[in-house]
Amino acid sequence: MAVFKDTDINDKGLADPKKTEGAGVSRPRPGMADAMAGETADFIRDLKPYLPQEMVGGSIPHIPGTEEEAVWNAASQACGTEKVHFCYSVDDKRIYYLACPSSMMASNPDSWCPLAAALPGNSEYWDKETVYLYEQEGVASALRWDPETGRMQVFLGASRTILPRIQSMDANFVTINPVVADVVPWRNKNLKTEKLSRATARMLVMIGLLINLIAVVILMYNFIAINLIERNLDVVKSETSRASNDLMLNAYNAMQSDTIRHMVRIQELLDSLSQVDGTLVRYEVKGGSMEWEALIPEAFATKFGTPIGIDEEDPRKRIRVKGTR
Repeated sequence: MAVFKDTDINDKGLADPKKTEGAGVSRPRPGMADAMAGETADFIRDLKPYLPQEMVGGSIPHIPGTEEEAVWNAASQACGTEKVHFCYSVDDKRIYYLACPSSMMASNPDSWCPLAAALPGNSEYWDKETVYLYEQEGVASALRWDPETGRMQVFLGASRTILPRIQSMDANFVTINPVVADVVPWRNKNLKTEKLSRATARMLVMIGLLINLIAVVILMYNFIAINLIERNLDVVKSETSRASNDLMLNAYNAMQSDTIRHMVRIQELLDSLSQVDGTLVRYEVKGGSMEWEALIPEAFATKFGTPIGIDEEDPRKRIRVKGTR
């Protein structure tokens, strides 16, 4: 927003004619905390100008990121209480602030101090050689910088006392017009903390409701799906029966044993070989087939199986015969 200054020093203290009421004037807006707490509709945008009966001001070094905490500490010490309203601006590595006890705002909670618009960096500030005045209902305030020490000074009291004292100073004067000045709302740490607590509680409730709604939707979907899906178990039943039959057949086959049958066969071979002076040297079962070898005199070799040849290791030079089932 463009800021216009009076062109004539003698005209200082009057509202600049280039500014009109409401033209480019900054007004407070609800923030994210107000939206999260659901208090946007209750946010007060139209703050009324009010000059507290007790007000202090000063400047402290600027440490980025700690502005509000630093101003609150300084204001609490200056006012002698932690319950303070304060406002500030940052300019040239310094923080300039105004503060007053919160009890001073009992009758005017939705208000702002027009003198704050003259803090460095705000809309009504020109330079540190100027004295800024504001008067309301017989009470006057002034904001100036000491030309020797450069310290910010705040004067507050009855108009008949303050105005003659200020006018006796050798300085330029500017009377702050709250109609065209940018509104600088008061800040309060306790109220901000309570607002954040309400916002947190509301967001927790909203998130809980959202999670419950999602869970209900999932349960309803599962219920509908379970009751509407057609159950065709014929294929499953047939496959189960076939698998059961195969399992039973495999179990029956596994329990079968040919040991007795082969023992009988071996005994028969031994009996037959003993009659011809033969010797069983090998009896082997492979899978479902059986194979055996025996040493038999040459005269009876063809009777028992297929002759392989004379066994050179046999002392009696008998024929090795191979037989199969």
